[in-house]
Amino acid sequence: MIAYFIFIGVALPVIAFTLSRWLRPDFPSEEKRITYESGAEPVGDSWIQFNVRYYLFALLFVIFEVEAAFLYPWATAYDTLRDEIGLFVLFEMGLFLFMLIVGLLYAWKKKVFEWE
Repeated sequence: MIAYFIFIGVALPVIAFTLSRWLRPDFPSEEKRITYESGAEPVGDSWIQFNVRYYLFALLFVIFEVEAAFLYPWATAYDTLRDEIGLFVLFEMGLFLFMLIVGLLYAWKKKVFEWE
């Protein structure tokens, strides 16, 4: 059964990409191959190196967005979960928040938030 799912998972994208390559119109030109920058002519090289801190900020943003995605459903179902499981639910979320705060303090200690 799992082999069927793996086969279908591999076969469907291969078939879709193959069919789209055969059926699409293909008229390449130099104008179609240039980088699109909101309708303006591209300036400079497309391989620009960014500061690593941009990626760190993005990673921290994603972490705290995931936290919000976990906190909202937990908060809406808290009463029901507390009745069924008890205060362990509160301890679980406290542990989750504690780990996120420890990560934030670690990033702060490593001076991730300071620009030079």
